[in-house]
Amino acid sequence: MKTFKVLSALLSYPTEALIEAAPAFLAVLDAEKLVPAASRRAVDLLIEEIAVGEVYDLQERYGLLFDRSKTLALHLFEHVHGESRDRGQAMVDLKAMYEDAGLFIAANELPDYVPLLLEFLSTQPLANARELLGQTAHILAALAERLGRRESSYKAIFDALVAIAAEAPRRDIVDEMLKAPDTDPMDLVALDAAWEEEEVRFGPGAQGQGACGHEGLIAKLRHARRAVDPAPSSLQ
Repeated sequence: MKTFKVLSALLSYPTEALIEAAPAFLAVLDAEKLVPAASRRAVDLLIEEIAVGEVYDLQERYGLLFDRSKTLALHLFEHVHGESRDRGQAMVDLKAMYEDAGLFIAANELPDYVPLLLEFLSTQPLANARELLGQTAHILAALAERLGRRESSYKAIFDALVAIAAEAPRRDIVDEMLKAPDTDPMDLVALDAAWEEEEVRFGPGAQGQGACGHEGLIAKLRHARRAVDPAPSSLQ
C-alpha cells in the first residue's frame, strides 16, 4: 500500500525533495482510502505545512522534536530495550526479516526506525501490515499523545497509524510510557541525562505481554516472510 510510503515520507527528515513531492501525497491517500476519515484532515494539514514550508524551518522543527527528545525517538526499540544488549539482537533479527522479504537497508540504517518500518509495510499485504502495526500500537499511541502535548502536527501520523493497526494499544502500557518526563529540547544537560537512563520496562514481565520486544514484532515479521521486490524510492 502506497499510503505507508506517504506516511513514511512525512515522518522523514524534511528536504527540498519532500517539499516538492508533498502535494502528490493527497492523491495517493484519496485513492487508497486507508487513512480513516477521522484522521485524514489532520494528515492533510501536515502535508500542507510541508508543501508550503521553508526547508530550514521544517528541519529545525523536526530536529527539536525527534532528534533532541528521547521520549519522541523514532526508533521503536529505544522505547522498549533502551541501550540494553537485547536491543542489539532485536535489531539483528529485524534486519534479517527485512532481508528475507527482499528489503535490504544500508549498513548505517537502524531497522527499527519508524519511517523504515513503514517502507517495509508498504511491501506487505494489508492484513499483515495492520497486524504488525498492532504490535507497536502502544508506542505509536504514546508518541501521538506526547506530540499532542506539544501541539505538533506530526501527531496526525501516529493517530492514523494507530487507527489502521489491527490491534488497539494497551492503555496500561501507554500510561506507563507516558510517566517518563519530557525534557526541554533546549536543556542540553537534561537531555544528556535522559539519554543515559537504563533500559525502559513497562511493569513486571511487560516485554513478554504485548510490549514491542523483538519476540512480538519479529514473530509477526516471520509470518510476513515472502519474496517481494525491494521498496521503490518513489511513489510511482
